[in-house]
Amino acid sequence: MTTATQPVDRVLCTVDLAAELLSLGRSTIYELMASGLLPFVKLGRARRIRRSDIDAFAAQLPSQSV
Repeated sequence: MTTATQPVDRVLCTVDLAAELLSLGRSTIYELMASGLLPFVKLGRARRIRRSDIDAFAAQLPSQSV
């Protein structure tokens, strides 16, 4: 019998994970953080982005219709 593990719903995300969640490149995530559009927390040398801030950023993006 195998047991499937549930994915962990993280509170803080790395830049790489944020890039994956938003389907953007790492450099774009760093640019968004530098411009203040994507809030982050700095813990020592590490930068982490709250999952709630990632969701809020994605929700405020305008929809495009062609």
